[in-house]
Amino acid sequence: MKLALVSAVALPALVSAHGLRDLHHARQQADQAAAASGSSSAAAPATSSAAAGSSVAPGSSAAPGTTAPAAATGATLTFTLASTNPTALPLSDIASGASTQPTVAASTTYAAGSTPTFLSGAPALPAISSIVVANYPTLDKTPPTDSAEVQQWKQEVANSGITIPDIDPTVAGGCAANPQAAADSSRCWWTCGGCTANADVVACPDKMTWGLTYDDGPALYTGDLLSYLDQQDLKATFFVVGSRAISYPALLQEEYMAQHQIAVHTWSHPEMTTLTNDQVIAELGWSRKIIKDVLGVTPTYWRPPYGDVDNRVRAIATAMGLQTSIWTRISASATFDTGDFNIAGGTTNSEQVLNNWHSIVNNATQINTGFIVLEHDLFQQTVDIAMDYILPDALAHQPPFKIEPIVSCLGKPLSDAYIETNDNKSNPIGASASGSSGSGSAQASGSSNSTGGSANNGAMGGFAAPSALAGVAFGVIAGALGLFL
Repeated sequence: MKLALVSAVALPALVSAHGLRDLHHARQQADQAAAASGSSSAAAPATSSAAAGSSVAPGSSAAPGTTAPAAATGATLTFTLASTNPTALPLSDIASGASTQPTVAASTTYAAGSTPTFLSGAPALPAISSIVVANYPTLDKTPPTDSAEVQQWKQEVANSGITIPDIDPTVAGGCAANPQAAADSSRCWWTCGGCTANADVVACPDKMTWGLTYDDGPALYTGDLLSYLDQQDLKATFFVVGSRAISYPALLQEEYMAQHQIAVHTWSHPEMTTLTNDQVIAELGWSRKIIKDVLGVTPTYWRPPYGDVDNRVRAIATAMGLQTSIWTRISASATFDTGDFNIAGGTTNSEQVLNNWHSIVNNATQINTGFIVLEHDLFQQTVDIAMDYILPDALAHQPPFKIEPIVSCLGKPLSDAYIETNDNKSNPIGASASGSSGSGSAQASGSSNSTGGSANNGAMGGFAAPSALAGVAFGVIAGALGLFL
C-alpha cells in the first residue's frame, strides 16, 4: 500500500511497533496451546470463516481455548480477484514477520470545541489534552470493580429495570472446558453453537448490503485505512477497544469526524462470559467512558470480543444502553470472519484469508439478507489485505454491494449510534426489527420479532436498533499501546 506520513496529536504510545508484534505473538501462542489441548465440545464452536467444505483458518471469532480448524499457512489462491489496489503489496509481503512499514497518524487534528456538523445536536469535541492517564484503569486488563465509576454503572444497571439472568460465568478454555454450559440452550452462548438472540444484530436486512466493520483499533495503521476509505467514499463501523482509544485519541476523533460509526469493543478485550457481572459492567463502562471523553458522545452499539456473549452478558449490555452486534453466521462452518487477524501471528497466510473472503462473497449472494463481516484494523497486515485486496474486490463485484456502517444498513440515521444524538423515540434498544433467520444451507426463512430473550441456534437472527437510554458521565484515558484482537 502507498503510505503518506503525517503528523498528529496523540497521547504517548509506550510500546513500540516491534513490541506490539511481540505482544501479539505471545498471546497467540498461548491461545494455540489452549486450543490444541482442547477436546470436542458438546456444541460446535462458531470459529470458521469459510463456506462449508472449504479450508479454513482459525479466526478471531473463536475465544482463546476453543477448538478451531487447523491453519492453512501454505494455502494458495483458489479464485481470481475482480480487482486489486493499483498500489497493492504482493501477497507474499502481507505476512507474519513482514517488514515494518511507516505508521500513519491522524491526517487531521481537531481543536477542542470543533463541532460535528453532520450530527444535529452533537456536543463539541472535548480537548484531548485534558485526558489524565492516572484517572483510568491499567491498559489491557479487566478494570477493578470497586471504583466509584463502576459503582455508578452498577446502579445504572440496577435502575434499568432489565432482569439479569442468574447464569454462572464460564471458565477459560471455551466449549471443551464448559460442557454443561455449552449444552445449555437457555444460555444462548454464541461461542458454542452460534446461538443469537432475536435482538442481536448479526446481518443487514437488505440483500447485497454489507455492514463494513473493523475491530480492535485504533492502532498504528488505522490512519492508512481511513485514507483509503475516504478515497473510495466508504463509511464503516469501528468497534473500539478502550485501551486503544486512550493510545490514539486523535485517530479516534478522525474516525468520528469522517462520519464513521464508533462502537464499543470493551476495555481490555476479554472473553466476556468468563467475567462476573461487575467485571462485565467495568469492561463496558470504561470503554464507553474513554470514547465519550475523546468524542463527546456515547455509543449505543457494542461487539463482544470473539463473539463471546450469552444472555447474561447481553442483558447487562442492554441495561447499559448497548446493542449487541456480532457478525453473520449461517452455519457452524460458515461464519463471515475473514481470519485476517491471524496473518500477523503466522497461523494463516494472505491467500487463505482471500479464499475465506471469496467464500463469504459466495455465501452472501445466496442468502436473502445482507451480511456483516469480521475484519480488524489492528495490524499492518490486516489493513493491507483490506485496502489492497478485499475492498477493491468488493467494489468491483457485480451486482454491486451496498457497503455502509451497521447503523446505516439497519436503516437508521447515524445519530442513532450515539446516546446524545439519538431521538430516543424510533430507536428503542432491544426492540426487534424485521429480519430473517438463516439455515446452514444459506437460505433465509422465517421472521424474528421477539425480544432478546428468544434465540436462534446456529442461524442468522433478527435485527434491532439501539436507543438512547440515560447517559452516564464518562471520562477518558491516555496511555500505552498493548494489542488485542
